[in-house]
Amino acid sequence: MKGILTALLVIVELFLIAVVLLQSGRKAGLSGAIAGGAETFFGKNKARSFEGKLHRLTKISAVLFIVIAMVLAILE
Repeated sequence: MKGILTALLVIVELFLIAVVLLQSGRKAGLSGAIAGGAETFFGKNKARSFEGKLHRLTKISAVLFIVIAMVLAILE
């Protein structure tokens, strides 16, 4: 059981690293160039964009990482 959870933890770790590295910085792109004007216009569809999906995947993988790490710590 611990071996399966450890392998799953490594997979989630690598996925979390990849998702975080794919995200752009807060000041990058159009919203950083036009100080706030584009942020309000594009803010409505942000959840449907690629960045919105990356943000959601980051949250999910971070929660999975914490839960699996806690389960492994309890089993130890």
